[in-house]
This record gives sequence, structure tokens and C-alpha cells, in this order.
Amino acid sequence: MQGRIVVTLDKDFGELAIVHRKLHHGIVRLVDFSARDKAAMCLRVLECWGIELLSGALVTAEPGTIRIRPPESPANNF
Repeated sequence: MQGRIVVTLDKDFGELAIVHRKLHHGIVRLVDFSARDKAAMCLRVLECWGIELLSGALVTAEPGTIRIRPPESPANNF
């Protein structure tokens, strides 16, 4: 593992992390953003919740809403 945060539009990464308990360094899922707004929202999430992401959190960002699911255990850390 290289300690990278995954940024995705696909909910399957969250399923891998939560249901199948695959190790990760954080996942950002962007939902329903225009192509123009995706980069700005990604930067905002990384700036505001970067520490949580590096701890293994899952952040789902939708227009007007951001949900943060903290890691379930220290096992997500590398």
C-alpha cells in the first residue's frame, strides 16, 4: 500500500471498505457534482478532512451535504 486517498464517483469503493473490510487510507466519494465543481469540492474535502481521511475515514460529498464515516478500528491504519 502506498498510503494514498482514493477519490471516486463510484460507491463500490465504499462497499469494499465497509462490507468487505478492505484496508485503505481514506476514500472521498463525489456524488452529483458538475464536472466544473468536482475539483473544487475534492480540494475542499481534502483541506477540511484530510487528517480524518488519512486515518481511514470515508467522506461522501453531495451538493449541500458532506457525510463522514470514521474508520471502524485502527486496523485501517498502515
